[in-house]
Amino acid sequence: MAANSPKDKYFGVWLIFFMLGLGTLLPWNFFMTATKYFTSRLKDTSVVISSANQTEVSSDDRTVLEAIFNNVMTLCAMLPLLICTCLNSFLLSLISQRLRVMGSLFVIMLVFIITAVLVKVPLEPFHFFLSTMVKIVIINSFGAVLQGSLFGMAGLLPASYTTPIMSGQGLAGTFAAFAMICAIASGSELQDAAFGYFITACVVIFLSILSYILLPKLEFFHFYQERNTKQISLEQNSISLMNRDAVADQTKPQDVSMLKIFKKIWILALSVCFTFTVTIGTFPAVTADTKSTLSDGGSWDQYFIPVSCFLLFNLCDWGGRSLTAILMWWLQCG
Repeated sequence: MAANSPKDKYFGVWLIFFMLGLGTLLPWNFFMTATKYFTSRLKDTSVVISSANQTEVSSDDRTVLEAIFNNVMTLCAMLPLLICTCLNSFLLSLISQRLRVMGSLFVIMLVFIITAVLVKVPLEPFHFFLSTMVKIVIINSFGAVLQGSLFGMAGLLPASYTTPIMSGQGLAGTFAAFAMICAIASGSELQDAAFGYFITACVVIFLSILSYILLPKLEFFHFYQERNTKQISLEQNSISLMNRDAVADQTKPQDVSMLKIFKKIWILALSVCFTFTVTIGTFPAVTADTKSTLSDGGSWDQYFIPVSCFLLFNLCDWGGRSLTAILMWWLQCG
C-alpha cells in the first residue's frame, strides 16, 4: 500500500468489493440451487413412451427434459463463461469499465426479473426448458464480463483487495443455498417459494449496483484510480518524447509467447484445471440427482439436496477461500 495513500474508512471499499464479488456468482448459484423448481415445471404427464402400453414416463418417473436438465444447464453455463472470459481482454479497449460493470449488472437483474415473472406464467415444458437455458447463457456470459472487470478494478488497489472478491464469491453459493432452505422451511407452495427466491436475488443484485455507484466517490478508491491514470499518462508522454527510431524499436512486437508464460505457471494452471474438471463435472450435474436412503419419504427428503449437496459444497468453498486469505495475511505479518 502506498505510504501517502488515504485510509479505507470503515472498510468501505473492502465491503463494496465483497458485495460486488457476491453479485458475480450469486445469479448462477440461484439458478443452480433452484433445480427442484425448474424440473417441476418440466413434468409432462401427457407424454407417452410407448403407444402400445401407454406408459407415461420412464422407469425413474422423469421426462427426458427433466433427466437432461442438470447436464444441459451445466453446459449452457460453463461454455459461455469460458468463451466470454477469453473475449473479455478484447473488450477492455472497446468498452469502458463502467459500461461493462453496470451493463452486466443491469442485464443480470433484468433476467432475474423476467425469471420471477415467468414463475406465474404457464408455459409448455419444452418452451420453459428452452427459455431457462437461454437465460443461463445470458447470465453466465455477462457474469464472465463482470467478473473480469471486477478483478481488473481490484488490480488498481493493494493486493489484499482481491480477498473480498473471493470471499464474496464464496458466500454467494452459501447464501443461495441458505435462501432455498428458508424457502422450503416456510412451507409455501413451490412456485410461491421460487418467486420470493428470485426476488431476493434481484434485491441483492440491485444492492451491488448501488455499491458500484458509490465506489468512485470513496477517497481510497479514487486515490488509486487517479494514480493509475497519471501513471498511464506519464508512460505515454515519455514515449512521445523519444525519437522515432527509439519509438519504432519499442513498438516492435515483443517475443512473449503463451508457451513461455505457461512454463512459469503450469503447475498452478494444471492444478486449477483438474480441480474444476472434477468439481464442475460432478456438481451439480451428478450430485443434484443423488437420493437419500435414510429419509424414507420424511421431511429430510426435501432438505437432503439443498443441505448435503449445495450448502455443504458452498460452505467448504467459502471456507477454503477465506482460509487462503487468512494464510496470506499471516505470512505477510510474519
